Amino acid sequence: MKTPVNWKSTLLHRVAEVRSGLSKSTKREGPTVRKPYLRVANVQDGFLDLSEIKEIDAPENQVARFTLKQGDLLLIEGNGNPENLGRGCIWDGQIPECVHQNHVFAVRTLPDAEMLPEFMALQLQSDHGRNYLLSCAKGSTGLSTLNSAQLKEFPLLSPCVTEQRSIVAAIATWNTAIQRTEQLIAAKARQKAGLMAELLTGRRRLAGFQTAWRTWHLGELFRERVENNRKDLPLLSITREEGVVPRDCLDRKDTASEDKSKYLRICPGDIGYNTMRMWQGVSALSRHEGVVSPAYTVCIPGPEIDGTFASYLFKLPEVVHLFYRFSQGLTSDTWNLKFHHFAAIRVRIPEPEEQVAIASLLSILDEELALIRQQRDALAHQKRGLMQKLLTGQWRLPIEEEAMA
Repeated sequence: MKTPVNWKSTLLHRVAEVRSGLSKSTKREGPTVRKPYLRVANVQDGFLDLSEIKEIDAPENQVARFTLKQGDLLLIEGNGNPENLGRGCIWDGQIPECVHQNHVFAVRTLPDAEMLPEFMALQLQSDHGRNYLLSCAKGSTGLSTLNSAQLKEFPLLSPCVTEQRSIVAAIATWNTAIQRTEQLIAAKARQKAGLMAELLTGRRRLAGFQTAWRTWHLGELFRERVENNRKDLPLLSITREEGVVPRDCLDRKDTASEDKSKYLRICPGDIGYNTMRMWQGVSALSRHEGVVSPAYTVCIPGPEIDGTFASYLFKLPEVVHLFYRFSQGLTSDTWNLKFHHFAAIRVRIPEPEEQVAIASLLSILDEELALIRQQRDALAHQKRGLMQKLLTGQWRLPIEEEAMA
């Protein structure tokens, strides 16, 4: 990578110290002191999860060595997903006298280094940084790891501190926008969950509906679709978050060589659910025609149940708990909810007209959530592009000429 004008090229170990943490070994020589300590689970991508802080016995004569300081860049050493390798954030001293686990690196800038920890963190989060960390990843038993020697050799590009600070501030603007969008998504999701809890149980009625709700067995509301041997139809998959989607949209293993003669047909308006994961709420309304694995069960709604309403009802925690209770098997790995078990479950629902009205209101909230998530994704994409330009010097921010010199 070409070094921009007035920028310096260096290696991480020349501007910072990579500090390893304290192991969880129960055998300590000499006196110890009890200290709060930071684990891999606490260090997320760009933020800290401090909801659970554990304590550890640290050797009294080594506490200073493992104690975090404000401004330390925290990076995790290993993760099951290589994309999360080097995940981290800046420590702001939230917990006094906190030490860190040996699987969390603390990168501390040297006193005379002209390097902001925040700028160094952005370099590691950039495409250049991610590519370097992935090239260093070594895996065993599904775990990708990064050692301190590799981290010390990370190639850094850096302008003067003033320009570093300007770049950090510019990217922080996008971070703030993304964070606020995430907060809005969380608020909308809470609003939807609250409405589902009230509308799908009848605790709150929509205006104009007064007919009493009735209790039905699901077997009275649905019948099972068992059509198979439809090799002419596309392969679909049922997911927890995205619903029924084409299989090629997912990062799944290639099934081209599998025998699909037993795959089940699913049509628009059908409800499909994962027979072995229904107790976790894995079900969705299909808007596609295709075939799904025989690991799924396909249900056709009858005239007394609206499919969209049912797709929301089957996500209600109280109903998911019923699926859990009726699932059969010795352990969670073997639990399943075949149609005859599903059919025995009793639910209380309103007349179809009210079902449609409830489903329409919840669908509007889903559409709003989808739009806000698109905005968040667009901001994240803009941020990646901005980082690529600013952190490589392709775009330069206006600063005082004296600072540039």
